[in-house]
Amino acid sequence: MLTVGLTGGIGCGKTTVSRLFEAKGIPVIDADVIAHAIVQKGEPALTLLTNTFGKDILSPDGSLNRDNLREIVFTRPTEKKKLENILHPLIYHSMFQQLGLSASPYGILSIPLLFETNHQSKVGRTLVIDCSEETQMSRVRSRDQLSDEMINSIMQSQCSRSFRRSHADDILNNNNTLANLEKDVDKLHASYLEMSAGKNDKHPAK
Repeated sequence: MLTVGLTGGIGCGKTTVSRLFEAKGIPVIDADVIAHAIVQKGEPALTLLTNTFGKDILSPDGSLNRDNLREIVFTRPTEKKKLENILHPLIYHSMFQQLGLSASPYGILSIPLLFETNHQSKVGRTLVIDCSEETQMSRVRSRDQLSDEMINSIMQSQCSRSFRRSHADDILNNNNTLANLEKDVDKLHASYLEMSAGKNDKHPAK
């Protein structure tokens, strides 16, 4: 199976693109969904996080307080690394396990931190969802009601836009309309089907 690693900065539209591929019957395994599931109450990962960062990351009912944890890891780089060392091995193991159950000609692993965690070698192709930094800021501000300071902190913790673009096999521009994005996804879908069938090993145009 051809494995495509879908990535992009916060607010670039990874979820929108994932849904377009899913509408074509392509399995999309989302790292964020798995990350959310493995830190639910009673899960071993939540115990590991609590032992590492303290009980301040918990809500009164014992569930994870994501805002408190976000405050810790995005203002302290060493703490961010601790979080990654706990969660990333669990997330990646689950993703590849789930993808292995599919009979689809190709599958997508949606991984926001694909480059940051140096896992691009584990996928067949890297697909970057790209938009301007101004667009990122606007979308995240509207969607998550975060302060500009927090949004900037998150963006700075991720690799740069230029790095993602220069290391991508394929790039989808999400600065334009949904209709344009759908057409671009159609083209990539056709290319990935050909690649998975061994009919075409050339790179789609960036």
